[in-house]
Amino acid sequence: MKLFRLLFLWISGVSMAQTPQSVLLTLPANPWRPELQLTVEVLNDQTFHVTSFPKKTNVARTENLSVVGKMESVSVSKEEDAQFIKLKTPKATAIIDKVLGAVKFEDAEGRVLLAERPRSSESFEADSYSGDSFYRVKQTFEVSQEEAFYGLGQHQNGVMNYNGGRQVTLLQYNTMIGIPFLYSTKNYGILWHNYSITKAGDIRPLLPLSAFQLYSAEGHKGWLTVNYYAKSSADKVIFTRPESEISYLYLSDQDKLPKEVDLSKSLARYEGKIESPYTGLHRLHFNYSGYLKVWIDGELKEDRWRESWNAGSFELDLQMKQGQKVDLKMEWVPDGGQAYLGLQWQAPLPDELQNTFSFSSEAGDSIDYYFIAGSTGDEVIQGYRKLTGKAQILPKWAFGYWQSRERYKTQAELEQVAEEFRKRRIPIDNLVQDWSYWSEHDWGSHDFDLTRFPDPKGMIEKLHQANYKLMISVWPKINERASPYIEFRDKGWLYLRNIYDKRRDWIGPGYTSTFYDPFHEGARRGFWNLMNEKLYQLGMDAWWMDASEPDIHSNLNIAERKSVFQPAIGSSTRYYNAFPLENARGIFEGQRETDPNKRVVILTRSFFAGQQRYSAIAWSGDISSRWHDMKDQISAGVNFSMSGTPYWTMDAGGFLVERKWHKAEGADLEEWRELNARWFQYGAFLPLFRAHGQFPFREPFHIAPAGHPAYESMVYYIKLRYKLLPYLYSLAGDVYHKDGTFLRALGMEYPNDPQILSVNDQFLLGKYLLVNPVTAKGQISRKVVLPAGNEWYDFYNGSKENGGKIIEAAAPYERIPLFVRAGAILPLGPELQYSDEKPADKISLYVYAGADGSFTLYEDEGKNNEYENGKYAMIPMKYDDQSRTLTIGKRIGEYPGMLKQRQFEVIWVDGRNHKPQIIKYKGEETTLKLK
Repeated sequence: MKLFRLLFLWISGVSMAQTPQSVLLTLPANPWRPELQLTVEVLNDQTFHVTSFPKKTNVARTENLSVVGKMESVSVSKEEDAQFIKLKTPKATAIIDKVLGAVKFEDAEGRVLLAERPRSSESFEADSYSGDSFYRVKQTFEVSQEEAFYGLGQHQNGVMNYNGGRQVTLLQYNTMIGIPFLYSTKNYGILWHNYSITKAGDIRPLLPLSAFQLYSAEGHKGWLTVNYYAKSSADKVIFTRPESEISYLYLSDQDKLPKEVDLSKSLARYEGKIESPYTGLHRLHFNYSGYLKVWIDGELKEDRWRESWNAGSFELDLQMKQGQKVDLKMEWVPDGGQAYLGLQWQAPLPDELQNTFSFSSEAGDSIDYYFIAGSTGDEVIQGYRKLTGKAQILPKWAFGYWQSRERYKTQAELEQVAEEFRKRRIPIDNLVQDWSYWSEHDWGSHDFDLTRFPDPKGMIEKLHQANYKLMISVWPKINERASPYIEFRDKGWLYLRNIYDKRRDWIGPGYTSTFYDPFHEGARRGFWNLMNEKLYQLGMDAWWMDASEPDIHSNLNIAERKSVFQPAIGSSTRYYNAFPLENARGIFEGQRETDPNKRVVILTRSFFAGQQRYSAIAWSGDISSRWHDMKDQISAGVNFSMSGTPYWTMDAGGFLVERKWHKAEGADLEEWRELNARWFQYGAFLPLFRAHGQFPFREPFHIAPAGHPAYESMVYYIKLRYKLLPYLYSLAGDVYHKDGTFLRALGMEYPNDPQILSVNDQFLLGKYLLVNPVTAKGQISRKVVLPAGNEWYDFYNGSKENGGKIIEAAAPYERIPLFVRAGAILPLGPELQYSDEKPADKISLYVYAGADGSFTLYEDEGKNNEYENGKYAMIPMKYDDQSRTLTIGKRIGEYPGMLKQRQFEVIWVDGRNHKPQIIKYKGEETTLKLK
């Protein structure tokens, strides 16, 4: 057999070149593939870089924007036989099939982690756009049923685990973030190095509604029946038509809707049956605006709402049998001037695609990905950050509470809110000025409208004196009538197609506008110079980079977006997803050059691989103020975090608001208060905690009066947030120094516990806090999965539960279930009104018995960048459960202004009452035994 393989290689013409850390194969053409080049490089002991492309290629090369990691010198052992060559490091092995050109990866113990399926002609489809030649590229991997997949950015499908035939589209869109990094609970990751729109998972095209056998309400084959009713008289049909496609997804589709009906005054009911040619799990993909209810076989499955201009999406899993009719009913109530509705579906995975995961991208010069192995989940994230850049430490104030609304219309409004928080003694650090502080026509100037903000510099100074920071909204958008427009146009820094299309925005009479091009170095500098001159020199503290997809215009189809978005470095198809990365880059580099020692804070609606190195935080976009949207944020935020990108937040309370809550009374008002209380309870345990949204106003004192359970709960969790600052800031230190992770899927810590791999409504904050938001109206208890292998303590009362079970946890109006893992050392600081009100010279250390544990308390100056130069301190702590001994280690490092001594109040938690024990710590190792 070995002789046969050698003969095959000799006849087939496979050629190979090697370096100590790489292998390059040239694979000859055959009936199922062109002549291919395959390169496998060992970047370090955990990371392999794989590229493959047709040998005879004339496509342009893709510029590298995300990857900053370089090849390190590492000892690689090689083994070779007739068919395979192995590249082995201490942590992983790449096995290259020299005949098939496929690569397989094993861990240090020889267990298979991931295996390519061989490439074929279908892996590289030549294409072009706007003068740019490239390949449509795709790669399929063989995976196991037992692993969970997280990451891929932020999506609103309520799904935590993407294994099992899910389809995820990676593109930048309001509420959606595409990051091409996949994390596996088998402790490996894949960075799919591509900047174009990409599908991941099950990459087969979604099928239209008409791919089902459809039956009308009357039983006729070929369509569903849609009846339109007046909202005022929902029992009288005003128009009927058959429909076999539901595809009203973009502005360009509005003409497909019935012209005979005023949709703003109507509702539509779709009725009939669907029948599939397949047996198995089907997934229905819905897009919608307005109100949408969906019934399957008479059971209400979804009841949703979205603002008319900002369509949402969701998925329904449906088991079907070939030839079986299923009743489908939908009630759609458009709610505004635009109306969006779509229904597509995924067929069951065929046998040949079971246990596979694929990537398919619109444009690239090659199949290009990085495989990252680790012995733990943290090592996988560390490998990703080594490739794409470290996440900065945000200033300490950023971990306090942020208050925003859409929007403070005057300087007086903003100052009044600042005064009210301090008067009520509600802790807060950051106020946020949302958009339209400029004169109506002057979007993009960054100039305050002095009729409404008469003294911006004085306003900021006043806020600083009251110990506030101010963040301000900056869009990458410039109106044609705005003061910087001519300069940016004449220097070639703008996407001009939007101007020539005369596409108007929604402000006042409507103004033609476009976006600047951050792929152009001069434009990046020019945009920062404008921000610096008009805003930073006033004393601005942080940046809110809105619409950074770029959101050229809501609800344009992808082709129209591409026609406007023409980056300087290449086609919009090739670089579609990278705009937010370069936008953040320009601001980060600009501020660091202008003011090198002040930390940068950038809140951005979109995000891409590597953006964490630019002090960027993502928020989840214009979500709705509804229970279902709150629940969807849990998986959205965790998967964003598992994409290696640590800083994430959302609009606590939701952004888009139904009219019923504008002037709510009675039951509606009480639901609004309950919804916001629950959202605050959840938001307090995110990396960044902020409230924002449309009217009604989002300050706690505008949501409910003092004494109301909602008010008291919101204030409680804001105060708890500040007590948690030593824990949170230590996590931030871990993010930078050890490439740590704030939000953690349960599967990251418990990868071998099958019951938790698909849990989508719980998460860990750090390794110790198990957070369980309440996401349903009137719910006063909820199911909580307590992972096996640990005991868990109720945070509020210290009662203990064994792991490895599901409990019904109490969730009274004012609290969410919160558990602490045995072995935790949890530091809580003093009560504060703002983050640096006073030093944390007294810290309570809660030590949870039942397992060994450790924690490192991290501190630095909190504002400057000297931590990058070694100016920080760490206090290591260890708990030995057998001896019931806590050791607080010798302090490591120092920085100017550091506390030389402090008091630790040690509180033992083991289900019994213990008197706190006091340690006066002066930087030397101290040991304490439980009395």
